[in-house]
Amino acid sequence: MLWTDVSYHDMEEIDNMQSVPELESVLCSVFGVDLPEPKRGVLLELYVQTVLFCREFSFRKEQTSALLSIIKSIHEANIETPLDNIEQCFKYCKELLLCHSVRRPPFSINLFSSKEVNCVFQYIHDSYIRHYKLYKYIFTPMVILDLSLTYSGTPDNEDSSAPENVMEEAVSKTDTSLETQETSIIGQEETTLSKITNQSRTECNSAEVIFIVKFTLQYIFKLLYSLTFRSHIRAEDTDRERSQRADDACVWTTRSANERNRRSTQKGSRFTTAESEGQKITDGKSFLWLFPLKQPVC
Repeated sequence: MLWTDVSYHDMEEIDNMQSVPELESVLCSVFGVDLPEPKRGVLLELYVQTVLFCREFSFRKEQTSALLSIIKSIHEANIETPLDNIEQCFKYCKELLLCHSVRRPPFSINLFSSKEVNCVFQYIHDSYIRHYKLYKYIFTPMVILDLSLTYSGTPDNEDSSAPENVMEEAVSKTDTSLETQETSIIGQEETTLSKITNQSRTECNSAEVIFIVKFTLQYIFKLLYSLTFRSHIRAEDTDRERSQRADDACVWTTRSANERNRRSTQKGSRFTTAESEGQKITDGKSFLWLFPLKQPVC
């Protein structure tokens, strides 16, 4: 886009201008801006800020001309449609910068260095892409949706010149048709409601039957479980009683055996004492001290 919109002579005039109003007048004549406000002021402000950016980074005349043409092309692509096309505009911007930063004639030209391309891309992103919706709102027309509805069975506008009786007949026919439609709709609604109620009743009955069956099964299972548990407890009780009886019998037998042993030991001790006393009597050869005699009474 070198010298496409801005020629070398135009660039000399732009470089000679120092104030912002002079730049706006020159750019307006160069680009042929003939738009009402506020479109004219917004577009000239975009071009003026681009020229000031080129002066800040000391771009050459051909670089400034190419950058102005790139900005113009991106803006025209944006305002082509009121719909959202930011992705297409962003892709178009990268393609234009690539065409002006790589030497591949006749397809591209090495006009900007890699550092300058990064600066230009950052400027376009900050000054235009970030305010993409504002530019679209100002420069694109507002889209208004207009709906028109047509009903079947109603008279058209072409029949307005017909006699009044024909119109009345048509109106009565439409009224009757509408009434029949309403009655049919009401009947359909009633049938659907009755079906729904019957279905809900059957579902409720089936749910009640299922609940009753579940409840009875649960009761039966609980009863069986309680019976088995009681029988198990009774069996355990009988086993415990038997073991207790056996233990009691063992204890009793042991007690009786001990008692017998004790008695036998006591008897043995008595016999031994008696024998020792008899031995003493025989040794003394006198039994009188055991059985003292009573003297006769005179």
